[in-house]
Amino acid sequence: MLLADVVTTSAAVAATRARTRKVAEIADLLRRLDPGDPGDPAGVELTGVVAGYLAGRLPQRRTGLGWRSMATAPPAADVPSLRVDDVHARFEAIAALAGPGSKGRREAAVADLLARATAPEQRWLRAVVTGEVRQGALDALVQDAAAAVAGVPAADVRRAAMLAGSTVAAVVAALHGGAQELAGFGLQVGRPLLPMLASSATTVPGALTALGGGTVAVDTKLDGIRVQVHRRGGAVTVATRTLEDVTARLPEVVEVVAALPGGDVVLDGEVLTLDGDGRPAPFQDTASRTARASGTGGGAVAPFFFDVLHAGGRDLLDVPLRERLEVLDALVPRGHRVARLVTADAGAAAEFARGAVAAGHEGVVVKDLASPYAAGRRGGAWVKVKPVHTLDLVVLAVERGSGRRSSWLSTIHLGARDPETGGFVMLGKTFKGMTDEVLAWQTRRFRELQVGPAGEDGHVVHVRPEQVVEIAFDGVQRSPRYPGGIALRFARVVRYRDDKSAAEADTLETVRGSASGRTRPAG
Repeated sequence: MLLADVVTTSAAVAATRARTRKVAEIADLLRRLDPGDPGDPAGVELTGVVAGYLAGRLPQRRTGLGWRSMATAPPAADVPSLRVDDVHARFEAIAALAGPGSKGRREAAVADLLARATAPEQRWLRAVVTGEVRQGALDALVQDAAAAVAGVPAADVRRAAMLAGSTVAAVVAALHGGAQELAGFGLQVGRPLLPMLASSATTVPGALTALGGGTVAVDTKLDGIRVQVHRRGGAVTVATRTLEDVTARLPEVVEVVAALPGGDVVLDGEVLTLDGDGRPAPFQDTASRTARASGTGGGAVAPFFFDVLHAGGRDLLDVPLRERLEVLDALVPRGHRVARLVTADAGAAAEFARGAVAAGHEGVVVKDLASPYAAGRRGGAWVKVKPVHTLDLVVLAVERGSGRRSSWLSTIHLGARDPETGGFVMLGKTFKGMTDEVLAWQTRRFRELQVGPAGEDGHVVHVRPEQVVEIAFDGVQRSPRYPGGIALRFARVVRYRDDKSAAEADTLETVRGSASGRTRPAG
C-alpha cells in the first residue's frame, strides 16, 4: 500500500465533520489492505502500521525526531512512490540510531525520506512525527472502522483496545481473527490498559447536575503524571497514561506498591513532586523528574492513588466505583490516596473544590459511585472541574489550516508584551476554540495585518502585532522552545478583543506570575 493512500484518507477524514463519513473513509482504506494468510506476519505488521498511521501516530515510541528535525524539507517528489512498509522500515532504522554521529545520520535519513515524499506526504509526515495529525477522535474512529470491516460489534473492538492498551492490537485482532480473537482479550496484570478519562464541567454544581444528583465522590485533581501500577508475583511495573513503561524512572512508586499487603494488584493514580512545605511543585518539575531515565535527581516524587482495577485475585473493572473505593481504602495507606469527599451536598462539594485549589491542586473530579471503570473512554461518569484563567495576548503570526480548515488562516501565534524592549515575546500557538465564523473573520483580519510574504512554504503568515485576543489556559510551564522560556498549557481562544489595543495586552511578567496562581480568573 502506498503512503499516499493513507495521506489521502487522512485528509478526507479531516475535511469532514460527519463522524459516519470519517469512519467510512477509514473503513474503505482498511478494506484495501491485503491480510494475506491467517497469521501471516507481513500482513499482520502492515495492518498494525496502517492502523497506527490512521490513528495519527508512529509505531515507534521514540525516534529522536521532533518539530526541529522536520522543520526544513528538501524539494518534494512529483509522483507518490513511498510504500507504507518502506516508510515503517525507515522509521525503524531512524529509531535504532544511537551513539556518536547518530544526530547527523538521523538528519540524513530524514532528508532522504522527505525527498522521496510528495508535498502532501511531507506535511503528513511532519504532522505524524510531531503528534499534530488533526482528524478528530482518532482512536475511536479507527476502532469503529475496523469493526465495520470485520463485521463485529464496535463495542467488542473498543473493549479489546481498552484491555490491550492498544487500538492497533484490537484492529489487528478484528481484521485477522474476528470475534473469536477479540474475545480473547482480558485484564492481564502486568499489561497496562488504557485509562478511564473524564469529561469536563465549568462548575461543581454543573458536574453534580451532569451526574444526575445524589451522592458522589469528589476527588482532588492533582497536576501530576497519570500512572497505572501493576504488581504481579511481587514484580512492580509502572506505566504512564500513554502506556510507556517508566518503572526504572520511579523507584519511589515501586517501593510504595511493593510494600502493600496482598498479592497481585493494579492501581490507577498520579505521581507528584512536592516542595519543602508539602505543596505540589509545578507540573514541569514532575514531568522533568519522570523523564529522567536513571530515576534519580530532580526531586523525589510520591504516588497518590484514586482507583483499583484488580486486587485479591479479582478483576474490578465492572465493579461499581463505590466498591472499588472500599477495596482501595483497605489496601492503600491514606498518605498515598488522593484526598476524597463523598457527599450529596453541592455546597460541601464546592467548598472541597475551593480547598483543593487553595492547596495548589488543579481542581476536582466528580465521580458517579455506581459507575464501572470504563477504560479508554471519556464518558460521563467522571467529570473534572478546573478553574479557568485568561490572558489578553497579541497575535504575532498565523498558520494556514489543514484538512477542513485549509482555506482559512487557523493556528495563531501568541505573544505577551515585554515593556523592557517594547516588543512581544511568543508563548505558544493555538487553533482551539475557533468556530467557522471566527476562522472566516480572522482570515480576513490577518490578511489585512499581513507583513511581507508568507514563509517559504506559504504556511506561516506574519502580521503586525495589533490584534488582541483573550486566551483561556490551564497553566504555565517552562519551555526552551520559546524565547520567554515559558509556554501556556492547553491554550484556547475565548474571544477577540477589539476594545483593547496591543499596548494594553498582558505582560510577560503577568504570564510568569500565573504560574503561581496569580492570574485573574476568566470572566
